[in-house]
Amino acid sequence: MPVRRRYPAEVPEATAIVSLSGVAVRAGAVPILRDIDLAVHPGEVIGIFGANGAGKTTLLRLIATMTRPSEGIGAVFGADLNSPDRFEVRSRIGYIGHTPGWYPELTLAENMAFVAQAMGIDEARVDDRLDAVGLSGAKDRRADRCSHGMQRRAEFARVLLTEPDLLLLDEPHSALDADAVDLVDGLVKRTVGRGGAAVLVSHDHVRVESLADRILRIENGTISTGRAP
Repeated sequence: MPVRRRYPAEVPEATAIVSLSGVAVRAGAVPILRDIDLAVHPGEVIGIFGANGAGKTTLLRLIATMTRPSEGIGAVFGADLNSPDRFEVRSRIGYIGHTPGWYPELTLAENMAFVAQAMGIDEARVDDRLDAVGLSGAKDRRADRCSHGMQRRAEFARVLLTEPDLLLLDEPHSALDADAVDLVDGLVKRTVGRGGAAVLVSHDHVRVESLADRILRIENGTISTGRAP
């Protein structure tokens, strides 16, 4: 079984988990993000608002090391986003996007076991984590036969399994029942309580502002500060 690479859970307060300076992202010649300056510190929750197409998801994917800067300087856990070092910190990042990332032909338990094997985590923890999100009765159901809400809950179980130091959530409260919404909030608090950080992209101003230490807005690919209107 591969050994999961772990890093110190405690990061000095002066050290930013995420550091972006003058970062731009382009798709061909089309600018998506431009002149982005952002620092995310341990114990911090940041909420990000903006219109559709403003660049919110691209920013999350950049921080998740899934997209590289077209220009500027960016680092996550000290790993340069334009260097192979970025692959070494991915085990510390929990990213949940719009579309659940499960293998459709595998059951929820099999998908979770695959994650555990890849990261060197004891597979015995899989059932406990699925039970924690209310999916113990569906663990043997294929992912493609689960509702979108169930697949989202399974992704929260994955976060509980991997215990990331940086939680990145794209519209985390969307289309969830009340219990699942509370589960999201609990995951955020659990992550920052361990000295990690969370970045939430959302249209749910009330819910996210109740969790966030800072609110940022993206307009036309650039970041501004201030509470949501």
